[in-house]
Amino acid sequence: MRVVIVTESFPPDVNGVAHCALQTARHLVDRGHHPLVVAPAPAPGTGPDPDAPCQVVRVPSLPLPGYPQVRVALPSRRLAAALVAHRPDVVHLAGPFVLGVRGMAAAARLGIPAVAVYQTDLAGYARIYMGAGEAAAWRRIRSVHAAADRTLAPSSAARNDLEEHGVPRVALWPRGVDTVRFRPDRRDEALRRALAPHGERIVGYVGRLAPEKHVELLAGVCGLPGVRVVVVGDGPSRGQLAEALPGAVFLGRRTGDELARIFATLDLFVHTGPFETFCQTVQEAMASGVPVVAPAAGGPLDLVAHGRTGLLVPPHDADAVREAVRALAADPARRAAYGAAARASVEGRTWAAVGDQLLDHYDEVLAARRTAVAA
Repeated sequence: MRVVIVTESFPPDVNGVAHCALQTARHLVDRGHHPLVVAPAPAPGTGPDPDAPCQVVRVPSLPLPGYPQVRVALPSRRLAAALVAHRPDVVHLAGPFVLGVRGMAAAARLGIPAVAVYQTDLAGYARIYMGAGEAAAWRRIRSVHAAADRTLAPSSAARNDLEEHGVPRVALWPRGVDTVRFRPDRRDEALRRALAPHGERIVGYVGRLAPEKHVELLAGVCGLPGVRVVVVGDGPSRGQLAEALPGAVFLGRRTGDELARIFATLDLFVHTGPFETFCQTVQEAMASGVPVVAPAAGGPLDLVAHGRTGLLVPPHDADAVREAVRALAADPARRAAYGAAARASVEGRTWAAVGDQLLDHYDEVLAARRTAVAA
């Protein structure tokens, strides 16, 4: 099968869309298929990802105003030319917003089936960054995804949101996790001593440092006795969070095996963002054998079994976050039980297993298109 993956982000970017697009391309190659990736060009001076498993066509881009870590593709003939040259059986649109919309239009002109992967809660972001615009964001989401042969939602909550807002042909496609890289035996006692020299319980957050993540909800956790908050990631809120989280250790952006070592060294993982369509970092923490505290909203509802692998708390509730952390920090047996259950719950969610589910979606879309043409 020949596939063009049109993605709004790709490594060296570090985010959920980029990571999922990379894993999709790798799986297609591993299964003997022929993918091509079309993505915005990274910032000047940034080389292409050396681990890219296939050819990557880069489209000129500019940084998003106020959020330079995000690159927005400019209009370019490269996208249509790539589709014509590669002759794909299906176009895979990863988080379509700007480049993906053009990819959808090009696929329609060429008569190529398109599968759109919903990954970002644009309506929630509109509420955070503009204070309004949620209805307009849903109109755009609906118009983009209605043109696809199938929309793949990463969680039950995301699927429900899409269907409630009139998006047709929605199916569930979760995300995989690298259970070889992220595993409990990467726990590093030397790193523990460096991060918590007085034997504190290490409570970690991993992700973008941006307003929609609400990392400031960890302020109360910073005041708990015997607890050290560790923050991994970067973003526009970095400066404000350094003031809001006294005593927290900020490690910046970490990736690969280094990130896996940090995950496994945590005593507890906390995610604070209420707008996650999936939440890959929760799954990576669970694969690392670490119990999770997360908001009872969006993707974490599918991932965290409350009272078995972690605790779900009301979104935006700093007191609930603090109390959940306090309870687990004081109970090592409960943490150990939750961590073991968390690891067991994700062992079957490998990228290979999830990638094969994606191939099934492709096959079903292609079969439906052939049936429609024959009729």
